[in-house]
Amino acid sequence: MKRTIARRVTSLLAASLLAAGVVLTTSASAQAVQCGSGNFCVWTDANFTGLKIEHSGDDHWWEGDMAWHDSSWANHGISGPGVKDHVKVYSARELLGSVTICLAPGQEVGYSANANDKGASHTWTMGC
Repeated sequence: MKRTIARRVTSLLAASLLAAGVVLTTSASAQAVQCGSGNFCVWTDANFTGLKIEHSGDDHWWEGDMAWHDSSWANHGISGPGVKDHVKVYSARELLGSVTICLAPGQEVGYSANANDKGASHTWTMGC
């Protein structure tokens, strides 16, 4: 009888640890990139490295070393009815030129040859 109880306790403990491990794995992968909730982030180098800017709103003029030096992007915007949750990046300042990349909410792009070193401003929109 003691062995049966011990086996049940061990099985329950193992199942609990497995369940906790799954939750931890899911939580860690849900936001793999360091970019605050509600923000759009841009890095100068591929795979979310180098200098980073982080924005909760539009930026019509990327300052400093960021303009035309963007290589990875993350949209951690918040979605909801009527919320501008997509981000369009433009090839020129003041939201002019062509759209180099557009990110849906939750989308993270470690590198895009089509958009690399081409962004200079961005805006939050309802879609791509």
